[in-house]
Amino acid sequence: MDKELLRQALGKLLLGVLLTALLLFLPAGTLHWWNAWLLMAVLFVPMLIAGLVMLFKAPELLRRRLNAKERQTEQKGVIAWSGLLFIASFLLAGFGFRFGWYMLPRAWCLLSAGVFLLGYALFGEVLRENEYLSRTVEVTEGQRVVSTGLYGVVRHPMYFATLLMFLSMPLILGSVYGFLVMLAYLPVLAARIRGEEALLERELKGYSEYKQKVRYRLIPHIW
Repeated sequence: MDKELLRQALGKLLLGVLLTALLLFLPAGTLHWWNAWLLMAVLFVPMLIAGLVMLFKAPELLRRRLNAKERQTEQKGVIAWSGLLFIASFLLAGFGFRFGWYMLPRAWCLLSAGVFLLGYALFGEVLRENEYLSRTVEVTEGQRVVSTGLYGVVRHPMYFATLLMFLSMPLILGSVYGFLVMLAYLPVLAARIRGEEALLERELKGYSEYKQKVRYRLIPHIW
């Protein structure tokens, strides 16, 4: 086991837990908010499990996933906008709970948690199918086009999974206003996909042919 990789992964996980807790509980003004605890549970427990599996089964994949230093200027802007949307969505949800703004019924929040976990399951399947996945837009040495499984349905199944997860998070918190803010993630994600495909067409052999075979980027028969 790579102890340095374990230390790096646990450090990022704990930092994520801390930052998420601050963004949720500070504006809420209390720790007695079951929606926030539910979100943190469905977000970080599977993340810990997936990280441990990758640590033992695919350490290089985990190392690439931990590499968050985007090199392309355009993609840096996409990452920055995504971060701002998350912050705004979580803050709105927290203030909404504190000041009694309209909150979704408990059943909708629980259903949204199920959608989030579905997105996590799809994300895990994508990780299993594609060993070249990275958090940054890049082409690694020896990379090949993956066209089977979910990649035979849409060209970016990882982004479809993350879209389910991102849009369901404010709904788990019961926040309609947070969800409306998070809808702005759609054009941000579209910009990231276009930039990534431009890079893959330039640098990954066979990607242009793959695009002709699998027509849809994110959602079958839509886009």
